[in-house]
Amino acid sequence: MDIYIQILILIGGLLLILFGANYLVDGSSSIAKKSGLSEFVIGLTIVGIGTSTPEMVVSFLSSFQGKADMAIGNIVGSNIFNTMLILGITALISPLVITKSNLRRDIPLNIAVTLLLIFLGMNYTITGKGVDQLSRIDGAIMLLIFAIYMWNTFKNSDPAEDEGGEGTKEYSTVVSIAFVAGGLAGLIFGGKLFVNSATEIAKLAGVSDKFIAITVMAAGTSMPELATCVVAAMKGRGQLALGNILGSNISNILLILGGSALINPLHFGGMTPVDLGAVLISALFILLSAYLFQKRKLDRIEGCILLLMEAGYMWYLIANL
Repeated sequence: MDIYIQILILIGGLLLILFGANYLVDGSSSIAKKSGLSEFVIGLTIVGIGTSTPEMVVSFLSSFQGKADMAIGNIVGSNIFNTMLILGITALISPLVITKSNLRRDIPLNIAVTLLLIFLGMNYTITGKGVDQLSRIDGAIMLLIFAIYMWNTFKNSDPAEDEGGEGTKEYSTVVSIAFVAGGLAGLIFGGKLFVNSATEIAKLAGVSDKFIAITVMAAGTSMPELATCVVAAMKGRGQLALGNILGSNISNILLILGGSALINPLHFGGMTPVDLGAVLISALFILLSAYLFQKRKLDRIEGCILLLMEAGYMWYLIANL
């Protein structure tokens, strides 16, 4: 009987996520139109940071409890899942245009912050000096970089780079904000229901805790990004989807891991070169996609490649349980 109740909760959580994503995309697009900001910037900031709330809660609580591996693994796993699986699925639904400002600023920064994470976190492994950890000073530097990036992003927003997509319906400011807030609430609460019920179902099925952490938890905390990107792609809002993923990945590293390191220094003992290498390769692939076949697009071919990369990484994790 318990498993049937958990399945109903799982379905309810999924419905909340889908409804939340729909209202978040509509409200965000309306705010972008009213404010003169591009949909990419809205996706990068309001949507990107908002959909990273589950990762923020998990990492901050893990840092408070001194569980560095969980705090770091949550972010590393989320960034891999975001890029390989979510962008892969999104590109299959609707090819994503990569703009000049994406190439000039956002995609290189995504690569740079990934390299920064690897260098700071694996300092001893790379240089033979210091320790493999993010210190409080490292965390403060990462938060400062994040603040400068956010300021520069808003300053250089260009609505002219938005795609056509479905005609954006413009709501009043109050309604638009209510849509965004309600959408985020649906995503976060629905995501929590989904993760908790999926975990219980897996336990009832006799699956190990480690396998649950690698699969269910990693996918569950990224469900808001997945739902938002799929809905955005279906509505022809590719820049909103791309902004959501880049914004989520950048804020995961700079904001969430930076904040977690301020709470408690984070030791990188549980991270392997394969894990960190997968994050870097996925970030580099977005840049590479802009130049494949002389086009600035993340197309269906690249989407399939990303999904194959995710399958390969999951196979590696399962094989090394």
